[in-house]
Amino acid sequence: MSSEPYRKIIHIDMDAFFAAVEQRDFPQYRNKPIIVGGSPHSRGVVATCSYEARRYGIHSAMSSAQAYRLCPQAVFVKPRFDVYKEVSAQIKHIFASYTDLIEPLSLDEAYLDVSDVGVLQGSASLIAMAIKEQIKKQTQLVGSAGVSYNKFLAKLASDINKPDGFYLITPRDGPEFAARLPVSRFHGIGKVTSAKMQSLGIQTGADLRELPLEVLQQHFGKSAGHYYNICRGIDHRPVNNHRVTKSIGVETTFQQDIISRSAIIGHLQELLEKALQKVAEKNLTAYTLTVKIKYHNFVQITRSRTFPCQVTATPMLLEELIKNTEIGEREVRLLGVGLSSLEDKLTETGFQQMDLFGEVTR
Repeated sequence: MSSEPYRKIIHIDMDAFFAAVEQRDFPQYRNKPIIVGGSPHSRGVVATCSYEARRYGIHSAMSSAQAYRLCPQAVFVKPRFDVYKEVSAQIKHIFASYTDLIEPLSLDEAYLDVSDVGVLQGSASLIAMAIKEQIKKQTQLVGSAGVSYNKFLAKLASDINKPDGFYLITPRDGPEFAARLPVSRFHGIGKVTSAKMQSLGIQTGADLRELPLEVLQQHFGKSAGHYYNICRGIDHRPVNNHRVTKSIGVETTFQQDIISRSAIIGHLQELLEKALQKVAEKNLTAYTLTVKIKYHNFVQITRSRTFPCQVTATPMLLEELIKNTEIGEREVRLLGVGLSSLEDKLTETGFQQMDLFGEVTR
């Protein structure tokens, strides 16, 4: 472990946030299985669900139709994102009363660095519990807190005793905690990487420790160093209160498959305009445009292109990206548009002719 002083990191994760707000605001939803997002017979997905719904095996990102099959008596409600944002701002205001080092991950979770905070004897545990108490008092909502000496372990800790949980992983306990943990539970290791690790005989953090860095680099490239560290309970990433937006995307799932080329282009154009509006609201410009297409049989493809000047709502850009797809030939159930290679908006504007005939990447 490092000889530098340990940091004090708190990860706060609100419990079933969207569903909890709905149950708070509408008493008739309390103690019932609530699903936010989609509808019983739609092709939407579950944004989140109450703990009453989770007992039936329902979880975020599950299709609404499958959720209905698991729990026909569940109540489906439309998301109220404006309300969720307002509550999230209240919670962030509570965070800010303790520290300026706040890294939001979404509306309902954030990292806090309280290493230099002097209140409550400088105890990260006492601060975390005080924050939980204030959140409950001011919003009538419950969150879970994880406390540790780095972000990786703090995030894992917040998930241990949900809902209304608290868990502390000390510097003494961190390496052994990481060693015991299945790699599938490691934040940042998804299903594909987890399956690859298991094919190599890596089931736990302890197994991961057995492989030299050079071997990990052969199998996992640039991520090898991160994996080498976290299985030892090491994570040097700071809490970043100037988190940079890397990409912005929007997508839509259709109630019925569509096949008309003109209709598909029209939907993509609308999505592009919405994505560009989100980019503009952050005072950014985008140089990479990505289109996602999911066909009726769930086969999904993407087409991406980086341009020499900023992406605009020009229909020609979309036409160019989809020209080598089966748009107009196969039924489509989902479309998405993503913008990346984001930069701060330039103060001076200029004109560059865009070459539309470069290679399109998959």
